[in-house]
Amino acid sequence: MSRRLFSRAAIVAVGAALALAGSATAVTRAPTTVTIHGQHGDFSGTVSSPQPLHCAAHRTVFLYKQKGNVQNPAQDQRVGMDTTELHNGKYEWDTGNSGVLGKVYARAPQTPKCQADSSKTITST
Repeated sequence: MSRRLFSRAAIVAVGAALALAGSATAVTRAPTTVTIHGQHGDFSGTVSSPQPLHCAAHRTVFLYKQKGNVQNPAQDQRVGMDTTELHNGKYEWDTGNSGVLGKVYARAPQTPKCQADSSKTITST
């Protein structure tokens, strides 16, 4: 085998090994679903997941006041937060009366084992 051919074969082998190592360490996060309901500044909802002990139990949920036409957690104003607790078989969150009016939504950020999710946007009057 010529030196050039050996060199190319070695580069391909190293590249393949790195590609396999990268895919072996890739994390598949469990899906998460966040709901919201409320009115007059009092908001609550649930967090659910096929992996409830990792992704719904004790999950932090943030309440955002939406500034534009679409949700944008990086730009929208964070106006509340809560951690889920198990009630009647569901993991529930409740910010209490925040006094916030207008368009709001809830968001559970990504964790090492769980996907992020945002609720629908609701309008509180």
